[in-house]
Amino acid sequence: MFKRTITSALIFGAAAIAPPSFAQPQSAQCMPRDALVERLQSKYGESLNGGGLQSSSQLLEIWSSEKSGSFTVFITQPNGLSCVVATGQNWNSNTTMATAEGIAS
Repeated sequence: MFKRTITSALIFGAAAIAPPSFAQPQSAQCMPRDALVERLQSKYGESLNGGGLQSSSQLLEIWSSEKSGSFTVFITQPNGLSCVVATGQNWNSNTTMATAEGIAS
């Protein structure tokens, strides 16, 4: 009985102090940028909404559809491979901020 208790304590103790294991996406949606852009335009009616350099070797782009409200965020590497990092609905490209009454802008 004592051996089982010690063994269990060692196993669970080791599991408790082990470094965390981060979840990996089941299937990263990566493809050549040209193919991704064609898919976004034809299937979802999205167009380029904005973007910029995330780092010296990564271009981040946001594509959206005013009609459906869908949006896609992806990163393109220098080799032309693009990977989708986020998608969603109800995109709002309103650039003006509403100000509450009585609060200086």
